[in-house]
Amino acid sequence: MSEDAGTRSTRLAAPVAPGDRIGYEGVWRTVKATATDIGAMGGLFVRVTWEEGGTERFRAGDELLTERVKA
Repeated sequence: MSEDAGTRSTRLAAPVAPGDRIGYEGVWRTVKATATDIGAMGGLFVRVTWEEGGTERFRAGDELLTERVKA
């Protein structure tokens, strides 16, 4: 991953928003939408829908490698 003038990369345990890019399974994917979800044992998850298609669930508080455009 390269550091372009208009982007920064970081690891966060924070909410993600539409437009954020997440490095997941060796591929950068763009967040289309997010929602919260409760797992079978009562754990909190964040459900991410990708612009590229498909969805994935992440445990709340997981660190994600993200790339955001600087404001």
